Amino acid sequence: MDGMTTVIAPPASRRPAARSWRLGGRARKAVLTVHLLSGSGWIGIDIALGILVITAFSTSDAAVAATSLRALELFAVWPMFAMSVVCLLSGVVLGVGGKYGLVRYWWVAVKLAINVLMSALIVTALRSGIGDAAETGARLAAGDDTALPTDLLYPVVVAPSLLSIAVVLSVVKPWGRLRRAG
Repeated sequence: MDGMTTVIAPPASRRPAARSWRLGGRARKAVLTVHLLSGSGWIGIDIALGILVITAFSTSDAAVAATSLRALELFAVWPMFAMSVVCLLSGVVLGVGGKYGLVRYWWVAVKLAINVLMSALIVTALRSGIGDAAETGARLAAGDDTALPTDLLYPVVVAPSLLSIAVVLSVVKPWGRLRRAG
């Protein structure tokens, strides 16, 4: 050679990905605040749903059971879905614009999957269940002797459990990075 040193760049598959956009400090805090508030609101609505369902099942007063079931229709679907979507969108912004990425770490990927799954279940499964519960509440209020819809017991257990898992994942951050393909 002619005395010049040649530098060989690593293959493109081994180079770190260039980050074109990252949240600044204030923006990150604002989005994180929205994320935490929407997640907290979602948990709060879930707790209220649980209280109303448990009240309907545990009371011997048909009027109280009817009122509890009919009250579910007012807030259990669309406000909960709105909180889940805000939580999902703010989480995606935090993932894309933050140091953990959207699917670079297992704990973030699991939280994303939990949020997407639960948001879909709110619209598909819970919405019809709440509609049935409201109809049952109306029949109870009219004096009919109607059996309570037991399928409402599942969301009372499953949703707070999954949301609690998401909170724990956010704090503990287990499992490390996802492996890169190739």
